[in-house]
Amino acid sequence: MPSDLAKLDALPLHSRTPTEWARAVLEDPIRLLMDHAFLEKKAATNALELLTRWPGDGIPGWVETMTGVARDEAAHLAQVTRILLRRGGRLDRIHKNPYANSLRLLVRKGDPAEILDRLLVSAVIEVRSCERFALLAAASADAELAGFYEALFASEFGHYRVFLELARKMADPAAVEARWQQLLASEAEILAGQEAGPRIHSGCPTPAACVVVDNRSLP
Repeated sequence: MPSDLAKLDALPLHSRTPTEWARAVLEDPIRLLMDHAFLEKKAATNALELLTRWPGDGIPGWVETMTGVARDEAAHLAQVTRILLRRGGRLDRIHKNPYANSLRLLVRKGDPAEILDRLLVSAVIEVRSCERFALLAAASADAELAGFYEALFASEFGHYRVFLELARKMADPAAVEARWQQLLASEAEILAGQEAGPRIHSGCPTPAACVVVDNRSLP
């Protein structure tokens, strides 16, 4: 079990993923790794898009933060593709992610709301990934995958905090917190509607198992 697994209780998610999900997706590790690789690719791209579209005027460290996140995500992409290729898998040319697409539809258009929502949605995706990586590390009997996902847990935990802290510099703290809680609630509903399967953001084998609502407002 990952040493950081205790931190799961501190994650501000509005639903909790059961271990049952991790055991189910690990039954098809190749497809899981294929999906994971595309998520890392998109995460790196997202950081670079934020870097170039919003150069962070008035926000110290914006460029350094976004380039650092992009670097980390690109490194994760390299790691997961190495594992995938070594196990006989390969990347597909097309990848669909209805979970992330549904979250991005919640982003309001026009600044400053758009950049705030982009940061918060990024934080939401990172915090859910953080939870799922911890569960995969704890459930996997494969030493390589367990170690890989345990290491990613710590990284994603840091990324989620970075995006959230940047968002809190963009607007009134009370407004940011209200929007953050709205997006967390929407994320739980979106995740509950996902189909089951070997994907990082898939639904549960038993859908009702993923609809455990946590009403706590954690940072």
